[in-house]
Amino acid sequence: MRYLPLTEADRQSMLEAIRATSVEDLFRDVPKAARLAGPIGGLPNHMGELEVERLLGSMAAKNVPAGSVPSFLGAGAYRHHVPATVDHLVQRGEFLTAYTPYQPEVSQGTLQVLFEFQTQVALLTGMDVANASMYDGATSCAEAVMMANRVTRRKKAILSGGLHPHYRDVTTTDARFIGFEAMALPAAPTGGEDLLALVDDKTSCVVVQNPDVFGHVRDYTDLAAACQAKGALLIVVVTEALSLGLLTPPGDMGADIVAAEGQSFGNALNFGGPYVGLFAVKDKYVRQMPGRLCGETVDADGRRGFVLTLSTREQHIRREKATSNICTNSGLCALAFSIHVSLLGEAGITQLAQLNHAKAVQMADKLAAVPGVQVLNDGFFNEFTVKLPKPAAAVVEELAKRHILGGVPLSRLYPGEMEDLLLVAVTETNTDADMDAFAAALTEVLA
Repeated sequence: MRYLPLTEADRQSMLEAIRATSVEDLFRDVPKAARLAGPIGGLPNHMGELEVERLLGSMAAKNVPAGSVPSFLGAGAYRHHVPATVDHLVQRGEFLTAYTPYQPEVSQGTLQVLFEFQTQVALLTGMDVANASMYDGATSCAEAVMMANRVTRRKKAILSGGLHPHYRDVTTTDARFIGFEAMALPAAPTGGEDLLALVDDKTSCVVVQNPDVFGHVRDYTDLAAACQAKGALLIVVVTEALSLGLLTPPGDMGADIVAAEGQSFGNALNFGGPYVGLFAVKDKYVRQMPGRLCGETVDADGRRGFVLTLSTREQHIRREKATSNICTNSGLCALAFSIHVSLLGEAGITQLAQLNHAKAVQMADKLAAVPGVQVLNDGFFNEFTVKLPKPAAAVVEELAKRHILGGVPLSRLYPGEMEDLLLVAVTETNTDADMDAFAAALTEVLA
């Protein structure tokens, strides 16, 4: 059988070989609370291919795709226009099926792409050196903290209340199992944190986000200098990579490490992934940087070539000696990022960033004119927080009934908190008609 190749006799033989009495024995280490009591309700055990296509199609039709209605969703995942050229090139067999470039003599194309990707990330972040991508932004943040622990030989990280809660949760989870302290501050929708007051001689790093999860834009120059004076590193997280085309780069503020999400370039929303992590550091810390680093060299004939210069992750070195234990670098997503950035060029990225900011300002003005709505941000890039006179989650549901995806209720990111706050993102994909429809629908829902 094509899809079910094992017979019952095959399965019984395999169980006997490992001295198990049943398939259930294989799951005995999984807590009962984490197991399903039975098959997932409503799904048939098996169907023909045509029937499966019809069933999945009907299920998918219940979704409201972000591209089918006016969408103002953000909170770390942004809808930008991806040129057709990106998809055309990443689907070429040389890229789509390329394996890890262990053998440089047959991997020059892949290695050059990664080298160019590193160069682009370093330029965007204003840092000395970038690696050949990470898994995603949240794990990049956790990896940045672990790197800071290695550099400073300290084990306490201070996480700003403006850090995206998903990034915070990944970092605190790693802290619990790896064995370091992650002091996560309460959510700070209006700022006002005194991060430096918490830095002591055990602090390895302070983690901030710019723009933060509430959309506020900050200048961390003074904080960077103050942290470094106390022997700690400043880690700047960026969830909206396009903001780097307009805002002061973290490197120019004095950041020691930048951990970012690169989804905004070349990678569609895709129901949450796959995404691509960006990671850049000061040159003096390069040997503690996780992931891979592609370098440029010359071959025996003096011709330009590319190699994996540093690759101290668990694929290449003993696990306990590795700087990273995440065995992927989201290579195809990194390629999509690099192609999109190349198509835009420096001037194009700047213009696109300016367009995003201008549209966000336009939208903020429209929403501020709606009775009962208050914009909380003094400054923002393409995302901002508004305070509503009603619970934001209920408002969003009513907007969805009117075919408008009106942002992310902050109570979804912070259950039990900030029920009246709504996070709104605006990109180049939002038209004037979209914005007018959002403002009109919100006025109607709040009336």
